Amino acid sequence: MKKSVYALALLAVSAQAQALITGDMAFTSFNADNDGWAMVTFVDIAANTTVYFSDNEWNGTAFADTNEHALEWNTGAATIAAGSVVVFTEIDAAPEVISASVGTLALASSGGTNLGFAKSNETVYAFLGASGVAPTTFLTALTTVNDTAPANVTNAGLTIGVNAIALVNDADFGEYTGARTGQASFASYASLVNDAANWNDVGSGEFTGNVLNSTAFSVTAVPEASTYGMMLAGLGLVGFMARRRNNP
Repeated sequence: MKKSVYALALLAVSAQAQALITGDMAFTSFNADNDGWAMVTFVDIAANTTVYFSDNEWNGTAFADTNEHALEWNTGAATIAAGSVVVFTEIDAAPEVISASVGTLALASSGGTNLGFAKSNETVYAFLGASGVAPTTFLTALTTVNDTAPANVTNAGLTIGVNAIALVNDADFGEYTGARTGQASFASYASLVNDAANWNDVGSGEFTGNVLNSTAFSVTAVPEASTYGMMLAGLGLVGFMARRRNNP
């Protein structure tokens, strides 16, 4: 019986933490003055997942400027729950400070040496890949190229308002100010977070000391019929094993 319960637990965990796909994460903050940003995940992220970040420009087949840098984020030994907000810091100053509020952030072994974010016409990508210059799946992007369909984003197969966010030109600082509670599913937040109308978007100023919002997102979901079905099936299996033990 213990083995059966353990197997059910493993199935539940594996069903929750799947490989990331496009749109599973979104930017919630961006600060060009201190090279910081924050992101929300709409799904559980499996332990020791590697996500890359780059502010290079993707032209559809490769990054256009090999001097731009890339960062590598290892999510850590524990699953990161859906709705969590992770804050990243990459202060381009002496000494260089690179950190993440969850897991570890470091310069990728591949990529250039031009560290830090530009204060105009910047695009930052989050992606899965073989290295910091070899993406296989773009998760999301944030751009300060004020266009409904900037080439840097569409070349990566992303869409503004759906799985990427576009702020105004020359944005030094931007942060999502919309709802973080009340949606029936985490995926329902994607259209809100990727809508610039729900951001405090500042074109210029001094924001080095700004603390990025790390408030988690939450849902008020009612379990689906399939979830109830799985629960009942699990209880039935446990009951069956208990009867077998009592009636050898």
